[in-house]
Amino acid sequence: MLVLFDIDATLLKTEGAGIRAMLSAAHELFPGRVFSFAGIEVSGRLDTLIWREFMRRHNIEPTTDLHGPFRRVYGEHLQRGFAGTCRSDALPGTHALVDALHAMEGIDLGIVTGNYEHTGTLKIAKAGFAPETFRFNAWADDGEHRRDLPRVAMDRHGAVRGSRLSAERVIVIGDTPHDIDCARHNGCQVIAVATGIHSEAELAEHKPDLLLANLREWQSVASWIACR
Repeated sequence: MLVLFDIDATLLKTEGAGIRAMLSAAHELFPGRVFSFAGIEVSGRLDTLIWREFMRRHNIEPTTDLHGPFRRVYGEHLQRGFAGTCRSDALPGTHALVDALHAMEGIDLGIVTGNYEHTGTLKIAKAGFAPETFRFNAWADDGEHRRDLPRVAMDRHGAVRGSRLSAERVIVIGDTPHDIDCARHNGCQVIAVATGIHSEAELAEHKPDLLLANLREWQSVASWIACR
C-alpha cells in the first residue's frame, strides 16, 4: 500500500510561519509596497495557486520570471524563521503513526501537499520527521490542481517498485475537503482529520472513508490502514 500524508494541519502546525515568510519575501522583492493575505484562501491549496492569486490581488503579474525568485526568497525567509523563533510542531500521534506505518512490511509512505518541495521539506524536518521516510511525494509544482498530485505520487511509486498500485490501495490522509476531493478524484481511499480549520461536521459532508478528530489514537489508525 501507499499512504500519502498532507503536511500542514495534518502532520504538523507552524502557526503561520509560511504565510509570514511569504509576506517577508514579497516585501523584499517589492520594497515599499503593502501586502496582505486578507481574503485569500490558503488551507489545502497549492502554493503556486496561492502565489498567483496573491500577486494579482496586489496588481502584480505572476510571471514565470518572477515565480523563481519568489520561491527562492520565500524559502530563505522560512529557513531563517525556523532558525529563530518560528515553530513547526508535530501534531499529537503523528510521529508514532508515521513510525508504525514505516515499520510495516508492504506499506510505503509519501507526501501529497500544496507546499513547494523545499519549503515543505523544511517544515517536515523542523517538526522532527526524517524527510527520507517519505519516499513517494508530490508537491505544489507537480500539478496545476491538487487533483493532479496523488497520480504523480503513484507514478513515482510505480517507477521505483516496478509495478503500479491500484488506486484503492492508496490512502490519502489530510485535513481539508481538498484532500478528500483529490483522493476521490483518483479513486484512492481517504482519512480526514479535523486538526485544521474544518470541523468534523464539515469534513463529514465530503464522505471520507474514515473521519477522526485527530491522530492521537494512532494505534487504531495504523490497524485500520493495515486491515485495508
